[in-house]
Amino acid sequence: MAPALAAEASEESMESITVVGKSVSYANNQTSDEMMKQQTSMTSVLAAIDNLPGVLINEGDTFGADDWSTSISIRGFQVDLSQQQIGMTVDGIANGNSNYGGGAKANRYIDTENLARVDVSQGTADIASRSHEALGGTLDFVTLMPGVDERLVVSATLAEFDGRKFFARYETGEIAKDTFAWFSVSNQESSDWMDQTAENVRDHFAAKVISTIGDVNLTAYASYDDTHEDNYQRIYGLSQFEQNSNWDQLTSEWTGIPYQDQAYRRGWSTLRENFFTYLKADFTVGEVAFSTNVYYHNNEGRGDWVPPYLVNVTDDGEGVGHSEVVSGNTVYGGDILGQIFFVDRAGVQLSPIDGCVSSISFPYGGAGAEYDPGCHEQGAIPVGSYRTTNYEKSRIGINGDFIWDARIADMDNTLRGGFWYEDYTRDETRSWQKIIDSATSYRFDETPYWVQYDREFPVETTMFYLEDQLDLGFAKAHFGIKQFFVDVSKNDRFNAINDQGVSSDSDLLFSAGFVAPLPVTGLEMFAGFAQNYASIKDAVLERDDSDLSLVKPETADNFDLGLRFSSRDVSASLTYYATKFDDRINFVSNETVTGIDFLESAAGGYINDGGIESTGFEASLSYQLSENFSVYGSYTSNDSEYTDAEYLGNGVIGAAEQMGVVSIDWVRGNHYAGLSTKYVGERWMNQANTAAVEAYTVSDFYLGTSIDDLGSSVESIEINLTINNLFDESYLGTVATNAAWIGAPRTVALNLKAAF
Repeated sequence: MAPALAAEASEESMESITVVGKSVSYANNQTSDEMMKQQTSMTSVLAAIDNLPGVLINEGDTFGADDWSTSISIRGFQVDLSQQQIGMTVDGIANGNSNYGGGAKANRYIDTENLARVDVSQGTADIASRSHEALGGTLDFVTLMPGVDERLVVSATLAEFDGRKFFARYETGEIAKDTFAWFSVSNQESSDWMDQTAENVRDHFAAKVISTIGDVNLTAYASYDDTHEDNYQRIYGLSQFEQNSNWDQLTSEWTGIPYQDQAYRRGWSTLRENFFTYLKADFTVGEVAFSTNVYYHNNEGRGDWVPPYLVNVTDDGEGVGHSEVVSGNTVYGGDILGQIFFVDRAGVQLSPIDGCVSSISFPYGGAGAEYDPGCHEQGAIPVGSYRTTNYEKSRIGINGDFIWDARIADMDNTLRGGFWYEDYTRDETRSWQKIIDSATSYRFDETPYWVQYDREFPVETTMFYLEDQLDLGFAKAHFGIKQFFVDVSKNDRFNAINDQGVSSDSDLLFSAGFVAPLPVTGLEMFAGFAQNYASIKDAVLERDDSDLSLVKPETADNFDLGLRFSSRDVSASLTYYATKFDDRINFVSNETVTGIDFLESAAGGYINDGGIESTGFEASLSYQLSENFSVYGSYTSNDSEYTDAEYLGNGVIGAAEQMGVVSIDWVRGNHYAGLSTKYVGERWMNQANTAAVEAYTVSDFYLGTSIDDLGSSVESIEINLTINNLFDESYLGTVATNAAWIGAPRTVALNLKAAF
């Protein structure tokens, strides 16, 4: 069975996959080969789905080399710094939340060149999907299957902004009876597109094995990803963008003035290591097909900032040097006594000159006299901190599914069900390290002078589902039920009085739908309804002053109604959808235009903030014009509005009302090219709808050729040129409350790939 499985997988990865998805009761689409070609091999796997109807992906640069600025929007649901409302899986396995602080999106698990396809369910989604973030659909990123033949694929990419990537994948062929595998390795580097000062580095290792033992098909996958990203920063308000559309207010040079150096780009960093592995078994017992897997995931890393002061956490007495200035002293927890900005050579805190008015005007509109070296006597020594939030998460889980095909009263009936169990613990600490010499660099003492907190978040998830599908002849109808049981806790290792926990169980969730063929050959109608749910995340428990009685799980009702058509040269879909999203959990940020509350001393936390209602249409069309030319188009009309009393009827932040894509692709022999253009309509920047991000249009171009039959040692050589944002459109990408990240400029990349 394994040789057939490998051959089938190899063919699947090579053929053009239609964007019109499976014949099911909900809207779904798949990426195509052409969509993959529009992106460079350095690009994040998230970018591959941007042309599908209803989907908007924004990243800080073309390569997706910054999780901080990344967002996904589908039908008014968002994944960004503060919201996780769209489910994400890897080969059908839960990704472990998509949040910045301890979560991981699919780009942490998969190298772009190992991606077979992405299955996108925009709304109701499949009942078996493993996620407790899937309020508005799911994204399943499917890895490439091993091929039958032994081969080596090597690839080198050179791009603008110091971009380069080296990739190699060895496909073993049959290494043992009915056993096939591949192993890959890659190294990637780039800088930021604004000043070319960022140091973005990514190392990725992965392997996949398939085998048949008796009547059991086994699949195993493992990946390790080590990433260092220097972030892009949001700009606040439209005036900053109008003033300079190529600068995010982070600096490239160290000034020696701590207040200004809090905006130093290399001090805004995300470091993550992710190891993920699973083992899957598929087998049949009698008339029942079973599929089960176990998986393990470990995530660790940190997020960095550069506060322009030391925190005074030790009462050293009057007129003596502060112990925070001396290396080797660490305080765990405790109270904040104040901030230290300048000291003398003995480490004694200095006060600014009476009546001095600061001349510092950047960033955040300027600073007070305590931050300004010009307001201190000559010889004052600036001091500052390097603050790291340190994350570690370990997940272990098991999934089980069954499918039983039978007949009821001469009608085909399929009963399927399954479960998902996951246990994880996320650790989070925050450390403050003294910058060794704030006058000269951001290098810091590796021994912290203060560990602000140390806490762990155990989370246990159990999900069950059951669905029955009956073929009535004129239609296939299904009905399903699903329920989650989620327990979330916090254990404070410094102060047990802050321990807390919450049960985040769902109600019984119902889904139903049908698919009915129509009299026109290849045309079918579908309709689906599902109650979706997102659990309370452990991040809600982070703040010690969180009142969990004010927070409950998010819920959403999703309805799809549509038509789907498929023929030899044409495939098309049209979907009307309506969603009602209740009990939206919203984070009240502690970062504003006036600066960052590094100590989190201001009020901030998570609350249920009303809800959202969305209605709209999604359409897609693929048409093979001739032997050489094909065209693809998608259109989205979306109306997402808040339902809470204060902003009732106002448009949702970051949700585009109109989106459209047109792609033309050309193939002649071994040569190919394509041009794709996407329009994104106006998006609101605030709930009051008093400021909006302008519409934008970006185009991506690719051109390539392959040379085959080069002899016994070389199977093929491919050369690919990719130009993203071809016409260098200036625009705003990810949108947050009263803020947005600047979109990536034109980026050119050249890739050379060889197979042996």
